[in-house]
Amino acid sequence: MYKLKNCLYKLNVSAYNEGGKGKSVYDVREATANASDWKVAIDEYHRYPEDISLMKEMGMNCYRFQISWSRVNPTGDGDFNEEGIKFYSDLIDQLLAAGITPMICLYHFDMPLHLAEDYNGFMSDHVVAAFIRYGKEMVKRFADRVPYWITFNEQNLYGVPEAFKISGYSGDRTPRDLYQIQQHVITCHAAIANEIHDNYPNIQIGGMLAYQEVYPNSSLPEDVAHTRKFLEFADTNLIRLFTEGKYSSEVLQYIRQQRWNDLLDPNEMEIIEKCKSDFLSFSYYSTATLDSTKIPVATCPNFYGVLGHTTNPYLQTNEWNWQIDPLGFRTVLTTIYNETHVPVFPIENGIGVRENWDGVHEIDDDYRIRYHQAHIQAMKDAVTIDGVECIGYLGWGLIDIPSSAGNMDKRYGMVYVNRDNHDLKDMKRVPKKSFHWFKKVIASNGEQL
Repeated sequence: MYKLKNCLYKLNVSAYNEGGKGKSVYDVREATANASDWKVAIDEYHRYPEDISLMKEMGMNCYRFQISWSRVNPTGDGDFNEEGIKFYSDLIDQLLAAGITPMICLYHFDMPLHLAEDYNGFMSDHVVAAFIRYGKEMVKRFADRVPYWITFNEQNLYGVPEAFKISGYSGDRTPRDLYQIQQHVITCHAAIANEIHDNYPNIQIGGMLAYQEVYPNSSLPEDVAHTRKFLEFADTNLIRLFTEGKYSSEVLQYIRQQRWNDLLDPNEMEIIEKCKSDFLSFSYYSTATLDSTKIPVATCPNFYGVLGHTTNPYLQTNEWNWQIDPLGFRTVLTTIYNETHVPVFPIENGIGVRENWDGVHEIDDDYRIRYHQAHIQAMKDAVTIDGVECIGYLGWGLIDIPSSAGNMDKRYGMVYVNRDNHDLKDMKRVPKKSFHWFKKVIASNGEQL
């Protein structure tokens, strides 16, 4: 049975030039009309004790956060930075003192700038070795206090065109390069999973996907076939790698047809073949619909989702056209568990909405309450009706932070942070209506929705 949890997730959120931190690819991104820079974010580096107090007040019992690779190793491949490591050690101690279980993610798109500029990110064997060294060191430092680990946030994104934005890559964005990145990232994940399973029996590691259920646009056989194939290449293939250490036979056949067999380095495959998962985690926000008529002939299947995307007329959306589909959440939970019989752990779920605080009144975010009510109920149905073994539920999230695109105006939190994309203001933390609702939900372990 699940135990409800909620999380605040920290993504390279502040102090870009403090504590011995080196530059990451995020630190050199400039603000745009619809996005902030990454120099301050919500100043979590200095304010995390205040935010832990909010977590404790809400009743949260799990906090998922990212270690910034360039904070603990400024160049990514050089000496470790003890001041940066101490920051995370202190954070972990304060979480535990508040009764909150920490969960670590090792990489959330923030490649150390040196490795991106000089080695082309995860295209490089050098970066693979550097990541494995970094990951093993973090496990050694924190395994005594952190029971749950993931390596890459939304790892299936390294098998679709988004990979070119998040892997430290610069190049022509070819399908072959995509497959090289995908191979190197699963090698990194498997190496850390194997290290944990060989040497740290008291902690658990799982793979993580951005799992978006995809529907055919119509009953046209090509829509159905293209949808099935895309899901195989974008999701199921990685799930098999996470749990069995094997590529999908359909994906392997595609690699052979393209004559890319050299990408499957024997030493890397030996590491991958040992890979197992203690749980499978995923983010879930919305579903997508695929129209095969939009996809050119001979397109790489990994690109179907971008080229064939269309709007589902039966679903509501938010401002960014993310379609709200609680039943899709249940489908994902049940599908993953039926395919693997490995416990599942949804660790991101929420809705992004543009919000403004008047400085006085509580933000009335009933739309967020309705979203989480429906999705938690869908999870309960997956558990009680479909027989899914679910470890917990982490919402995205407790507090407003810049989205992965840097947009502070797209808010997911149950606590408002008083800043916008271009004005830091005072960054006061202000609980919204959903904060008090979720406090009751957690206290009842989801019985009172």
